[in-house]
Amino acid sequence: MRQRVIFWFWLPLFASWLLMTAEGPFVSAIINRMPNEVIMLAAQGVVVALAVTIESPIINLLATSTALVKDRTNYLLVRRFTIHWAILLTIISILLAFTPLFDLLIIDVMQTPLPVAAWVRPGLKIMTFWSAAIAWRRFLQGILIRFGLTRRVAWGTVVRLITSGGTAVILAMTTDWAGVIIGTTSLMTGVIAEAIFATIAVRPILKSQLAPGSPLVEGAELTYRELFWFHLPLASTSLLSLLALPMVTFSLARLDKPTLSLAAWPVVFQITLMARAAAFAWPEVVIALSKGPETFPPIRRFTFNLAGTVTLVMFIFVLTPLSTFYIFVVQDMTPLVGELARSSLYLFILLPVMALFVSWLRGLLINHRVTRQVNMGMAINLFVTAGLLAIGLYLHLPGLPTAAIALNVALLCEVLYLTWRTQRVLAPGLYLLPYRLRGSSA
Repeated sequence: MRQRVIFWFWLPLFASWLLMTAEGPFVSAIINRMPNEVIMLAAQGVVVALAVTIESPIINLLATSTALVKDRTNYLLVRRFTIHWAILLTIISILLAFTPLFDLLIIDVMQTPLPVAAWVRPGLKIMTFWSAAIAWRRFLQGILIRFGLTRRVAWGTVVRLITSGGTAVILAMTTDWAGVIIGTTSLMTGVIAEAIFATIAVRPILKSQLAPGSPLVEGAELTYRELFWFHLPLASTSLLSLLALPMVTFSLARLDKPTLSLAAWPVVFQITLMARAAAFAWPEVVIALSKGPETFPPIRRFTFNLAGTVTLVMFIFVLTPLSTFYIFVVQDMTPLVGELARSSLYLFILLPVMALFVSWLRGLLINHRVTRQVNMGMAINLFVTAGLLAIGLYLHLPGLPTAAIALNVALLCEVLYLTWRTQRVLAPGLYLLPYRLRGSSA
């Protein structure tokens, strides 16, 4: 397999993730130019963290769909599975936004400052159907990836970004709505538009490869129970992964300068999110292109080349005036919040490259249907994150530096664990480290 084949398969997915991660910064830039921007940005950060946490069980539907939807029978089964998850998560969203559960979690447990919490509830109400829309479009995007139509995934993200960005601009210019209302409305309309596009884009596949009466793939038979146990560790992995976000928010709300830290954190997180776009696109590429032992070395080579590129780009952004320009000009942040965000970026330089290796290792394990080890790796990550955040709270350490150390160390521990587990499932003669890094023959 040539490197350019991998590159052109991966590029649309990377573009999709990059555009998707650019959505949050664009909306934040608009909020920063509106009244009461610090409170609004902090509230937006809490709403997004909670909404993404609720959706976490279905984030990896992309990997499940990519790996398992091989024929019409499996398509119908995974579709039913997706609808069940969408209904369940919508009920959870309603309970959080419209019942006393909100006060218990947001105010009593998270101890979010009251001026911020007052704007979190309306934002959550607007995001009620967020998880359902995400579940449906990730299920369909997995099918597009499985059958090689990755460019349509990228075009779907373009539709989402144009819709959410256009909505934000129009509402900011024509209404006097609060920043968090405009922000959440824009995100919700964008993801609905992308789900509609995915529904249209997948139709040619449903009329050909997955049409009624189409040939069944030998050995691909799947029961609902098998699907559940295949996806459950991935769902748990996503949940554990995204629990880190409210954990960080929880910690920042209790450390020094909570309002400033809560306002700076969404921008720092968004920057690291964009830097991890290459990593987020990688597991499905590994799953789709891994066809046997002969495909392993070229995928490994591409992974290490991509790791070097991602690290170089992150260094250039953080250590040059680019970060200052982005924070103070593009995002138009206030001096206090902006400086706090800029100074914290130095501690996140290596986070994207570690995320890339985690994505590669997860892809390999999922392709071998060893999803429980993926879940265990994320459990280790969360345990380390929680422990280090707890130490920071006990010692009253600065908020964002504490969060940075916790997230970096936790990700490193996950990389080490997954490396150990993945090497054990590889075919004889295959090694995770290239020859020149192992220092011994393959």
